[in-house]
Amino acid sequence: MYGFTDPSTQEWSDGVLVKIVLDCIKDETADKHWIMFDGPVDAVWIEDMNTVLDDNKKLCLNSGQIIQLTPHMTMMFEVADLTVASPATVSRCGMVYMEPESLGLKPLVSSWMNTLPERVLSSEYILNNLQGLFDAHLDDACYFLRRNLVEPVKTMDNNLAQSCMRIISCFMMPFIETEVKRITND
Repeated sequence: MYGFTDPSTQEWSDGVLVKIVLDCIKDETADKHWIMFDGPVDAVWIEDMNTVLDDNKKLCLNSGQIIQLTPHMTMMFEVADLTVASPATVSRCGMVYMEPESLGLKPLVSSWMNTLPERVLSSEYILNNLQGLFDAHLDDACYFLRRNLVEPVKTMDNNLAQSCMRIISCFMMPFIETEVKRITND
């Protein structure tokens, strides 16, 4: 992400983050540059972000290079949790936490539908019917469960929706293209 030193030549090579930051610095327009991080947080690389997250906004590399970010640059982290980040790192981050209830189920369904096999995605008929079924029944099914059934282990609506989508995904398996070739005896 930051870069590495080649052990045989001792030459530094910039990583993907450094290249993105340098490209943003080269752009002298007044446009805002957003560098987005998505995925799990690693304890090592997030600690190396502390100087970037400070008011100094400097990216300090192992090569000794220090890159000053411009006032038009912002780094955003979209992560599930910060369990491996130190309190110093967490204190530098502004956070937005959304309760699952405030998000609703529609974004989960939309996101899941984008992961369906290509053969299913190419059929507008199937997508519309599937979306229609979710729109018509998912919220009502969760409401019914909450009002009329006893759960041995309490769940959230988004967990129920994800379980439903995983079950439906099992039925989509025949539509997933694989590299396995069937051998027939002719």
